[in-house]
Amino acid sequence: MSLPHAILTALLEKPSSGLELTRRFDKSIGYFWSATHQQIYRELGKLEAEGHIRALPSEQPARGQKKSYEVLPAGRAELARWTAASQDPKPLRDTMLLRLRASAVVGTTGVEADLRRHLALHQRQLAEYEEIQERDFPPGKDSPEDRLRHLVLRAGIDLETFWTQWLAHALQEFEQFGDGRAGPGRPSLRPEPGGRPPV
Repeated sequence: MSLPHAILTALLEKPSSGLELTRRFDKSIGYFWSATHQQIYRELGKLEAEGHIRALPSEQPARGQKKSYEVLPAGRAELARWTAASQDPKPLRDTMLLRLRASAVVGTTGVEADLRRHLALHQRQLAEYEEIQERDFPPGKDSPEDRLRHLVLRAGIDLETFWTQWLAHALQEFEQFGDGRAGPGRPSLRPEPGGRPPV
């Protein structure tokens, strides 16, 4: 379960209230680990009950005032344990890839338009990542902490670059189908030589 560890990371970077955490998850943290307002508040309660974080004392106690949280030594130790542990990569599960496979047997109606929509979305996300890179990681900003944060951003840039290139290639394939593109019940992929089923 990585959400509590994402929260611990964010709080070690900067003590924050639940609302401030939500805003940060909507921005930079959300690029690689998303969470809703309710999920964040639920995890804050669990982390506080486990002794991993505590609410900072307020200088001027007031009803309805937002509590800010900081990480306690036990929370830092838990985050360090989790960071050092070995984890296997998760297998890719992408609905678009499954839909393309299905379109080979039921037809491609609607798929090309959605490929174009996906391409536009990934192009927009790539442009946003590149803007963040230019703004937050100028030449010379190369402390170990900054280089690790930049490495995370580079993963997003490289992933979006892959998807934009792959989607552009997929759309080129659709253009080559021409008049023979698949319709309902007409698969666009021919069987392999010898009648073998596709892999």
